[in-house]
Amino acid sequence: MCVRPIAPTSSERGFVLVAVLWILMALSALTVIFSLYLSNSAQALAVNDSSLQVEALVSAGVELTAHRLLAADEKERPARGEFHFGLNGADAVVSFSSETARIDLNYASKDMLAGLFAVLGANDNAAKEYADRIVGWRTRPTPGSTNDEAALYSAAGLTYSPRQALFVHVNELGLVLGIPPALVERALSFVTIFNGSPIVDVKIASPEVVAAQLGDSSTSLNNVASSSSSLAGGPNDSAAGTPNPGAPSPTGAPSPKSGAFRASVQVKLKDGRRLASEVVFVLGGEGGVPYRVLSWQDELTSGQHQRRWARSQ
Repeated sequence: MCVRPIAPTSSERGFVLVAVLWILMALSALTVIFSLYLSNSAQALAVNDSSLQVEALVSAGVELTAHRLLAADEKERPARGEFHFGLNGADAVVSFSSETARIDLNYASKDMLAGLFAVLGANDNAAKEYADRIVGWRTRPTPGSTNDEAALYSAAGLTYSPRQALFVHVNELGLVLGIPPALVERALSFVTIFNGSPIVDVKIASPEVVAAQLGDSSTSLNNVASSSSSLAGGPNDSAAGTPNPGAPSPTGAPSPKSGAFRASVQVKLKDGRRLASEVVFVLGGEGGVPYRVLSWQDELTSGQHQRRWARSQ
């Protein structure tokens, strides 16, 4: 007996067709999603690869800087310098200088701090007020006395009190009561917490810093720069442009010494992108290490990526 197959009805055929179309659409969507995933993954890998390359170049720049400094006799050690090197198709330009070129927020006198703010455009009264607040921020209150500094912050409606201890990062300057943000931004290029001295080395400091130490904010910065350059032996004192370590200070005081240096590394990658990093490090350390990183800041000049590391503990 032969059994004839039952032919599907038109409604059943329509259901199967719809199911097949849904499956095809789902597969198409999965294909698009997978393609996007591969594209994003490739872009992420490219960014990570660039980041690793830049980090390697910056590390190499810091290590070469430390090597140059440690290879020189301590008395003849350059306070600043610049050099260039290439690696795997990328170019790096490294400029370095001692942190004694900057005003230390923790040790500078009130007059020097006020002088800096005056040079940067604040009027004399405001500059002195800003300096007072910086000293108040870093100074521990006398036990048993009224904490007038904290009261000022409370009266201003701020939700925090002054640290009343040493600055741990220069960006804390933005938290000090009363200093305008724009003035803080201008000042950050001239201050540090790694100088370790109340004075600066005027032979390598910027004209703004020299004017602040000399205490004459009315002096033309060009005149200050010329005076400092002549006292330091001129910009061409050596082939590398490094000032004479034995040159006298315009203040008559010996130049401060510090094992901390700041290296600025400008990187140009093979694809044409330019990146900048700035590393502060101190020579020597526990266990015989040649140097120790105190602060590391990376920043893509294109603004696509920015990473900031605070002072390492």
